[in-house]
Amino acid sequence: MNLTNYVKQVSLEDFGWEFHHQAYWNKRLRTTGGRFFPKDGHLDFNPKIYETFGLETFRKIVRHELVHYHLYYQGKGYRHGDRDFKDLLKQVDGLRYAPSLSDSQSFLIYECLSCGALIRRRRRVNLQKYRCGRCRGKLSFLQEKTNRGSAN
Repeated sequence: MNLTNYVKQVSLEDFGWEFHHQAYWNKRLRTTGGRFFPKDGHLDFNPKIYETFGLETFRKIVRHELVHYHLYYQGKGYRHGDRDFKDLLKQVDGLRYAPSLSDSQSFLIYECLSCGALIRRRRRVNLQKYRCGRCRGKLSFLQEKTNRGSAN
């Protein structure tokens, strides 16, 4: 699928306005479905959203980015909090937020050897360098845990 042509098609069908710039896949996007760049007018999209959720959800994300695009070039409020943005997004049935790509979140549990405090971290801790925040005691790694479907 040629992404720019698809975005042009969605723009004409759902908005009735032309899209005059380029659209690109951006594999580095993690938590967002797409981005609009006012400086040069191009759009970036997350290919994982398309692969994971399919064309119907991806089209709603394209609509979201096109709402930013068209409102910006019309001189209206194109940011998420602006009334113009919210109204047009609702009108074209675009997604307000991108669906989450991760159904689980993992974290690491450390225990203080002095006071017994349990410490949860998302990233690894250098046990040679860092100490307990309560008593300055040494830490030891206990386990890695996964929360399924958590909103943490």
